[in-house]
Amino acid sequence: MLNPPFGFEKPQDSPGFLLWQTSTLWTRLIKKTLEPHNLSHAQFVILALLLWFDQNNYDTTQVLISNWSKLDKMTVSKSLKILANRKLITRTEHTTDTRAKTVQLTQSGKTLVHALIPIIEKIDAEFFNPLQPHDQKTLIQILNQLPPPPSNIL
Repeated sequence: MLNPPFGFEKPQDSPGFLLWQTSTLWTRLIKKTLEPHNLSHAQFVILALLLWFDQNNYDTTQVLISNWSKLDKMTVSKSLKILANRKLITRTEHTTDTRAKTVQLTQSGKTLVHALIPIIEKIDAEFFNPLQPHDQKTLIQILNQLPPPPSNIL
């Protein structure tokens, strides 16, 4: 029986609540791992994306980072300033777009993100281990259906 204003009988029936609860637990593990490196989760995601973009020959701009990470532009901007001050990235004038800057990892940034990615991926593997491999693939397919990928970069 529903108890207005709730549309669900119990919290465990709400996909929004379950997603929030799960992401909170997962984020807590990631945050604890990144704290000794003085990195926020957003900063780590940006560094990891920059490495992936570099390996795949993308012309990396702040807009591209924002589109792929789903972080708001202000968070990306503030994170990039911090990462640049820490000499983990560089921002240079874009070759064709005067409004944009090209963002790249420095050698220090590459070294750090190369060290952290396996640690973060191990956390992911342990966190999602209760799911069978087939169920993990299904979860990925479901999550990929939720927000559409940015059309301007595919």
